[in-house]
Amino acid sequence: MKNLQSTTTLNNGVNMPWLGLGVFKVEEGQELVDAVKTAISHGYRSIDTAAIYGNEVGVGQGIRKALEETGIVRDDLFITSKVWNSELGYDTTIAAYEESLIKLGLDYLDLYLIHWPVAGKYKEAWRALETLYKEGRVKAIGVSNFQIHHLEKLMKDAEIKPMVNQVEYHPRLTQKDLQAFCQQYGIQLEAWSPLMQGELLDNAELQEIAKKYNKSVAQIILRWDLQNGVVTIPKSTKEHRIVENASVFDFELTADDMRSIDSLNQNHRVGPDPDNFDF
Repeated sequence: MKNLQSTTTLNNGVNMPWLGLGVFKVEEGQELVDAVKTAISHGYRSIDTAAIYGNEVGVGQGIRKALEETGIVRDDLFITSKVWNSELGYDTTIAAYEESLIKLGLDYLDLYLIHWPVAGKYKEAWRALETLYKEGRVKAIGVSNFQIHHLEKLMKDAEIKPMVNQVEYHPRLTQKDLQAFCQQYGIQLEAWSPLMQGELLDNAELQEIAKKYNKSVAQIILRWDLQNGVVTIPKSTKEHRIVENASVFDFELTADDMRSIDSLNQNHRVGPDPDNFDF
């Protein structure tokens, strides 16, 4: 993990950047286009969106502008999107994938995820992802918000095991059992809401650690993610924050500080519970 282009190797040999830009709740418009373009121009190579975010068109515009201005090529980027719950099913998931490509203006995605484990639906959707993968239309496939029992059920019938599981993950929700399970099966854990939607930025213990390293609390948390072997995608639209979030490759947290941050866990979610959601 030397810089923003540093990658982890997924279980199918594909390289995925450790750090990327998330765009949850960023609406279509110039701010979104500029954020994506800015991130790529500052060295980010991974951008994470989803059909339900309603912003794939702007993400695609930002990508194209960045490619024009930086001279990097599409294959240098790692673009993720997700199929929404209403489209889970074999044919509907394939159609949703094609729709996302059209909106993004891309020929392929690097990673496509099932967004939520909707009971009775995700197995057929997974079969569709396997088809897309076997046809070479997507580089890697995975899931989001899957607990251990969801993964066990999925893998019971799957031909291909997920390459990534993107879940809510931060110092108040460390999900150690889930991470151990994913590591056992070679599934890369990825964090959404790594900063707990900003709720952790005022935490006194984290502020104390941040002072020691002359870093921000956000940088400490993101570094903690990376040292735990968790891919992370902090969201920001402000250039100085995008740059700050990426400045986490020039220091290392001690084992004691890692343990101190781990000890903040309360199994507390800011997002929906994957075992109890109704959308």
